[in-house]
Amino acid sequence: MNTTRTLVRREAGRHPIQVAVLAILVILVVLSSLLPPQILRIIIDQQLSKKISGNLLFLAIIYVVAVLLGALLDFLKTAMLTLFGQRLVNSLRSEMAHKLTRLPLGYFTNHTPGEVTSHFSNDAEQVNALFSNGLVNLVIDLSKVAGIIISIACFSMKLALLSLLFIPLIAVITRYFRKALFLAQKKNLEELAKVNGHLSETLQSIHMIKAFARERYMEMRYQERLLDNFETIDRVNLYDSVFSAIVTILKSLLIALVVVLSSDQINGLGITIGMLAASIDLVSDLFKPIDALGMEMEEIQKGRSGIDGIDTFLTLPEEERKNESLTLDAVIPQNQAGLEFNHVCFRYPDGDEEVLHDICITIPSGKRMAFIGRTGVGKSTLFRLILGLMRPTTGAIRINGVDVADIPSRLRRHIYGYVSQDFVPVDGTILDQVSLHDPAISEEACRKALSFVGLDGVSVSVDELSQGQKQLLSIARAIVSDPPLLLFDEITASLDSQTEEHLMEVLDHASKGRTVLSISHRLGGMNHYDGIVHIENGKIQDDTMTLLPNSEK
Repeated sequence: MNTTRTLVRREAGRHPIQVAVLAILVILVVLSSLLPPQILRIIIDQQLSKKISGNLLFLAIIYVVAVLLGALLDFLKTAMLTLFGQRLVNSLRSEMAHKLTRLPLGYFTNHTPGEVTSHFSNDAEQVNALFSNGLVNLVIDLSKVAGIIISIACFSMKLALLSLLFIPLIAVITRYFRKALFLAQKKNLEELAKVNGHLSETLQSIHMIKAFARERYMEMRYQERLLDNFETIDRVNLYDSVFSAIVTILKSLLIALVVVLSSDQINGLGITIGMLAASIDLVSDLFKPIDALGMEMEEIQKGRSGIDGIDTFLTLPEEERKNESLTLDAVIPQNQAGLEFNHVCFRYPDGDEEVLHDICITIPSGKRMAFIGRTGVGKSTLFRLILGLMRPTTGAIRINGVDVADIPSRLRRHIYGYVSQDFVPVDGTILDQVSLHDPAISEEACRKALSFVGLDGVSVSVDELSQGQKQLLSIARAIVSDPPLLLFDEITASLDSQTEEHLMEVLDHASKGRTVLSISHRLGGMNHYDGIVHIENGKIQDDTMTLLPNSEK
């Protein structure tokens, strides 16, 4: 099972030359940062103090070149880190997209779209920032600190020891703020996921919100989410600001102490004016990486939070493996689909009671059965079990003796044709709505399916179709692969009587030679079916008529 660390190692292994060049650049960036203070010392001690100007212009040019070289190396390092970070994010998102297709349906029931989206957007970007702005820069800055201390020691061991005394103090402060920042950043990501989730929920339910005039309520909820998110961001910024301020104060104290100890009255360091200027420059440079540690530390804590979120997502339990050796002929020989429900019980993972209990029924191939019952008694859940999207808690559902939970997804569309209450569009033309961009389905098959439901010649966009036309398009989508089993989930619920009558005619035509299961809340039109299955409280009732009188005609 892949984790973020595994993917990082894999991405680094794919580009070993880039990693080697990056390591060399890191070393050169550290060394180039130490060069300008040394040149400054030479200029002051060997030129200005002795009032010699022969090589001053040359040394000034060398100084400028050293500064520019450092900037160039830093640019190249940043560019390569950004490139590596983008490649890593692409790899992470590809792996998460692959994981998304293997998650059980129950995961999406218990998690909002905003929470799922947050892993792909926020968490992935935090990991990118970890490498682009955090981890490598932290190594560089720690190396700079070590190099600066060594450079100062070359001037004065006393000054080096004095500088070292400040480092444990900074380490203690850094450790405290690191822990505080990590907790604050993790809380911030959690609150940000709630903000995204609320926005997604609002967009999905916008028609209902406007119909019931709940705009103000949703706005207030969003403001509450924003306020909670703002408070966590404010806490992160507070820790970062306080840390930077403390580092600045300590830097000023150390520079003042160096100047005092180097004065003629004390002369406790025994260094020249050039060494003093270079030492002040180095001390300032010493605190630059230490000051940057605050931002890098924040990025690292964000990255740790992102890694934690991504690893949690990538290690989620997946759907049980299907029987990939199954073939279409083994499941539906001669395109026949007889169903057998063998003591089927189902309970959701976080549920206390069974949604379905001891469902036992046999439906011969070619029969049309209506499932009736009150809303919420488990009819749609039963359909999900038939489709193999979830496994029964106990018992089994079989098509021609094959457990539907073992059928691989590549065969599913050739076995089932499913039409739900709501039409879900995809990007593309009317033909794309039927094929769902499946290359195995030809344009000719799509046109045939559209002609079958009476939508041939329709060239408008999906948004311009009526509700009845959208349901007809759903039927075309369901039958385009000529499946032997059709499932209709209350598809006439939102239609007027005239449109419903036309739709039922199409369904009658589409049902010929197929096994048809239909959820309905209406008793009217039962003459279209061979039998009725009455479900109440998750159980099949005694008044169920498995075959109606007209079923033998």
